Amino acid sequence: MKNWFAILLMLWCLDLQAQVLRKRTTMLMGGRFDITIVAKDSAAAEMNIDTVIAEITRIENLISDWKPTSQVSQVNANAGISPIKVDKEVFELTERALELSKLTGGAFDISFAAMDRIWKFDGSMTVMPTAAAIKKSVEKVGYQNIILDKAHSTIFLKLKGMKIGFGALGEGYAADQCREMMLKRGIKAGIVNGSGDMSTWGKQPDGSDWIIGISDPVHQGELFAVVPLRQGAVVTSGSYEKFVTFNGKRYSHIINPATGYPASGLTSVTVFGPSAERANGFSTSLMVLGKETGLKLINRFPEFSCVMITDAGKVATSKNFDISQYQPQ
Repeated sequence: MKNWFAILLMLWCLDLQAQVLRKRTTMLMGGRFDITIVAKDSAAAEMNIDTVIAEITRIENLISDWKPTSQVSQVNANAGISPIKVDKEVFELTERALELSKLTGGAFDISFAAMDRIWKFDGSMTVMPTAAAIKKSVEKVGYQNIILDKAHSTIFLKLKGMKIGFGALGEGYAADQCREMMLKRGIKAGIVNGSGDMSTWGKQPDGSDWIIGISDPVHQGELFAVVPLRQGAVVTSGSYEKFVTFNGKRYSHIINPATGYPASGLTSVTVFGPSAERANGFSTSLMVLGKETGLKLINRFPEFSCVMITDAGKVATSKNFDISQYQPQ
């Protein structure tokens, strides 16, 4: 639900103050992970990258709705049949995702995994789906039909055919978990970037902040803003690479789970905050909610900030974000 190309990470690979920076790219959770660790030597950095990869793999095996042996897949297989007991970690992640679903009025919906993929963004779709087909595509979607039992740590989907899935939210969760794990192990700086869900901590070896560049969706190949990150997360959702146009209206690949129609009105949303998991949920939701409603939502959470670019190329930001500080002169 977002495009990892929307964020260009600038790494200054300096070997100063007896610290080295090592980076590795791998495919995990169905997407690309870029893992950067700053440690006292190469061996320590590589060992901790291995640890991060093992942790992401562990999380994937718990929550992937594509792996039939995962706990989430077991929940989905028993939709309309019986509650399924899950680990505390899976239950709490589901609980937070359900809370986000309620908070956004379904603009984010953890049960989106049951949606029929009737929209095609590969150039093959020449006519819009019918209203009836769109309505049918979301008939199994509805966070209101998810029953959580905290006392027994069970999840029950009331309707047969329902599914829950974490998608990119899971990548954000994994990035956050790995950051906390590395901090506990004494690794004072690094980045875990799961397909654009980026969780950072510490500083570069030369003492400077990590810096990210936000791609300009209007002028391809150019940077819209350059922003320092200090112990935080950043996530971008964008529609400027995957969309279709019918009757002069542009439709994003990000689908509103409540209606089945693609989001429109915003080209990209970048959210900054302490958690990549939460920032991902917000960035996707804001794309669906649109500029006015989206800003009202994000402004309720001062620890998060955002910058939006509309389909018309206009810029909007949350109350606590001054984009002019970060734009190239």
